[in-house]
Amino acid sequence: MSDYDFDVLVIGSGPGGYVAAIRAAQLGLKTACAESRETLGGTCLNVGCIPSKALLHSSHLYEEAHSGALAKFGVKIDGASLDLDAMHGQRLKAVKGLTGGIEFLFKKNKVEWLKGRAAFTGKDTVEVAGKTYRAKNIVIATGSSVTPLPGVTVDNEVIVDSTGALELAKVPGHMVVIGGGVIGLELGSVWRRLGAQVTVVEYLDQILPGMDGEVRKEAAKLFKKQGFDIKTSTKVTKVERKGDGAVLTVEPAAGGEAQTIEADVVLVAIGRRPNTDGLALDKAGLAVNQRGQVDIDHDFATAVPGIWAIGDVVPGPMLAHKAEDEGIAVAENIAGLTGIVNHDVIPSVVYTSPEIAGVGLTEEQAKERGEVKVGKFPMLANSRAKTIDDTAGFVKVIADAKSDRVLGVWIVASVAGTMIAQAAQAMEFGATSEDIAYTCHAHPTHPEALKEAAMAVQGLPIHI
Repeated sequence: MSDYDFDVLVIGSGPGGYVAAIRAAQLGLKTACAESRETLGGTCLNVGCIPSKALLHSSHLYEEAHSGALAKFGVKIDGASLDLDAMHGQRLKAVKGLTGGIEFLFKKNKVEWLKGRAAFTGKDTVEVAGKTYRAKNIVIATGSSVTPLPGVTVDNEVIVDSTGALELAKVPGHMVVIGGGVIGLELGSVWRRLGAQVTVVEYLDQILPGMDGEVRKEAAKLFKKQGFDIKTSTKVTKVERKGDGAVLTVEPAAGGEAQTIEADVVLVAIGRRPNTDGLALDKAGLAVNQRGQVDIDHDFATAVPGIWAIGDVVPGPMLAHKAEDEGIAVAENIAGLTGIVNHDVIPSVVYTSPEIAGVGLTEEQAKERGEVKVGKFPMLANSRAKTIDDTAGFVKVIADAKSDRVLGVWIVASVAGTMIAQAAQAMEFGATSEDIAYTCHAHPTHPEALKEAAMAVQGLPIHI
């Protein structure tokens, strides 16, 4: 009889955690997952990816109906109105369905849910809700939380974080978003579509840090056309409550004269930080690095044998699908198999309108490594996009000048998030731009633009 309560104990039930737990159980390991929320799924399913996409979809439908944009297609809607309570109801329905789905999968795969916050009491023991459990392997998958802005108190009434921005009871007259990254632009898009004036304040000289430079410029142009007021190279020095709203003090990032901006709601969206507080890592012999992350090796093992870590709590992009892949890989490594994640091919998506997606290197990063060839194709020349009058954006393929191997793909298009999957799969197989260019694509489809961009790398696009 084993001295261990579990072969694998996963701390956290976000995308990485629940996937790791299910895969470990599928591989015959006695598995438990500790989660302190009332529902499984972590930030992503409860207050992140899923509810935000629900509101993005609903708000897009409202804007199309309310703005008269459908009239050119012969669809005229008079008197379209907003039922915000119903919109929130749809969001909550999506969350309930998916979080309940994970609970079902846990039961199906015989994963035990330990309800409560977990903390280490030793190298192979954790305490959950006053009870101590011993596990042969412990996986830290605690995810991340909102990065606070020093000196700014989030009350989730007027000054809100991403969770608060999902739950506003009314459409603000003026929303100021601090941070021009993915979360700020997505949630800013929701409330702009529903009628708010939205101002984005970004410290850097462009929005969407880390993305391809050309994509960042195109995105800024499109968002401004939609009505966003984007203030780049600007820092926020103070946010104060004033009556039912707030007043922000801003100044040029390089220094200069201060100005004030009045807002009904202020969304603080400057990033996320790893969740390690309360884990008592020191009792397990672990410490975090300068960024608050748990360092791991290529197999996701920490410095302490038997303790592993994945997802937002370790170095790398904070993306749900990256965490999921790591969850599968770490479970397979624990089971004695070979679990690998290619961190050079992790796609990222901004679910605005149009969507923005990328995988691999930006053009700037690729040029730092050597000579490259670049092919571009505008969605304006794509027959499907042209047919439905949805022509914003382009596809960009970056390839090594000598080997032709694809190094990066960047897409601005209404369905960029779906299109990027083909690019990621091609790169995973080491594809050249020629491989993509000579792959037959169904017609008429948006992905034909990826084929044409790959052909443009060769200097031989057909439709431009």
